Amino acid sequence: MNTLAEIDKEKLIVNAKMNEAKDFILTGDAMQFITELHKRFDADRKMLLEKRDEDQMRLDSGVDPTFLDNTAHIRCSEWKVGPIPEDLMDRRVEITGPVDRKMIINALNSGAKVFMADLEDSNSPTWDNVIEGQKNLYDGVRKEISFINPVNGKNYSLNDETATLMVRPRGLHLEEFGIEFKGKPASGSLIDFGLYFFHNAKELLKRGSGPYFYLPKLEHYREARWWNEVFVFAQEYMGIPVGTIRATVLIETILASFQLDEILYELREHSAGLNCGRWDYIFSFIKRFRNRPNYIFPDRDLLTMEVPFMKAYSQKVIQVCHKRGIHAMGGMAAQIPVKNNPAENDMAMEKVRRDKLREVHDGHDGTWVAHPALVQVAMDIFNEHMPEPNQIETRTPEGIIRAEELIAVPQGAITEAGVRKNINVGIQYLAAWLSGNGAAAIHNLMEDAATAEISRAQLWQWLKRRAELSDGSRLDEYYFDKLYTQEVQKLRIERAMNPAWKPKLELAADKYHELITAEDLDEFLTTESLDLL
Repeated sequence: MNTLAEIDKEKLIVNAKMNEAKDFILTGDAMQFITELHKRFDADRKMLLEKRDEDQMRLDSGVDPTFLDNTAHIRCSEWKVGPIPEDLMDRRVEITGPVDRKMIINALNSGAKVFMADLEDSNSPTWDNVIEGQKNLYDGVRKEISFINPVNGKNYSLNDETATLMVRPRGLHLEEFGIEFKGKPASGSLIDFGLYFFHNAKELLKRGSGPYFYLPKLEHYREARWWNEVFVFAQEYMGIPVGTIRATVLIETILASFQLDEILYELREHSAGLNCGRWDYIFSFIKRFRNRPNYIFPDRDLLTMEVPFMKAYSQKVIQVCHKRGIHAMGGMAAQIPVKNNPAENDMAMEKVRRDKLREVHDGHDGTWVAHPALVQVAMDIFNEHMPEPNQIETRTPEGIIRAEELIAVPQGAITEAGVRKNINVGIQYLAAWLSGNGAAAIHNLMEDAATAEISRAQLWQWLKRRAELSDGSRLDEYYFDKLYTQEVQKLRIERAMNPAWKPKLELAADKYHELITAEDLDEFLTTESLDLL
């Protein structure tokens, strides 16, 4: 039997300051629910993270990932996931973005079929962003959300018809420093999921929808099993039918692409399909193979969906999802509208059109955009080439995707311009993130933690391997520091950087340099920088 002291240690303790919004969200009943989630699932979460370390050790020893022998029966047998809810049948265009009040209104009004409200990669996890985001979601679910721009007085409110809402909680690796459990930071995953589900699940059901989620950065089917167990407990706790929750898994890690059937199987009564989270996927490939000398990636701009390993991954996702009767969602086009330059804007929009045309022809059932102005661009492509709500039954890529295709090294040059761009973008993004902005417009692209991670991982890899550049030079410490110093100086004096991020420039530059020159590649930029928030 636990002593009173041991029982008290199992309470969640809020360290951060409270205000009206926090009092509204962190009610006694809500705190009790997320406490129960931590009691039952937090220890297993930490064990799953330890398993990731074991998988990394196997990769470092030269063992290639492959399709698992012990789950061959799942891949070879006939089964389907649960039936698709009506308001998730047509997902041809989804918009994503952080959970600030204005973004939620604009995204729900954008004309997209789905809005994925993001508490993860595009949300800087300051205490205010996390809790205010939950309050914004609460109001959005009830269509009581509004916003007045303090600068120009513009009033924002919801249209009568809005997108279906999905929410992405933080990944298993991310912790919430504003709340403690057993003397340690609480789980960001359980905090984000638990608060949104507790406050909104029943209200969503009353409105003919449901609690729908996106699950990020899963690396193994056992992590999908963990989420499924969380879902079952949460539904039983709240007294709603098991199977009410639906979740789309982002396939954004290289190891997960070898376990697609298994991931869907673990979540089958709660599954809403898979999504090609392309930017994190590239980062994961670099990270997981970082200690193999032959796995050197070219400039980031060359890592398109036409690269063989990316094409194989996309086709594999479509094949598996359609076999199991569920959506295979395409990925994010990072372009955003270019102001005051019609020619560059036309070029950016054409890139979006080509990307979405490829996705719909390959067999994807929908796609992602990051800006409301791109919704119609993507919608026009899917409307023309996919008149039905989805193409689960009508279009699937043929052929067998082999294990070696998923880990084929991409070809291409490493250039000084590519090195400079990765330095510039990474510093700017980290400065934005430290300023409370997790989705940052940089060089006419929408950067989030995933794209910044590619830049960081590439720089670390190139420097570690003394990579040869296209001009024949080697990226040693002297050459790298020369370029780094020059790029930091440019950011100090040029106007291209958002002035709102400038106060964090020096802090970001120092931290980014530290991460790139570290002996080993840290798992995530965000976890290593949380103390700076």
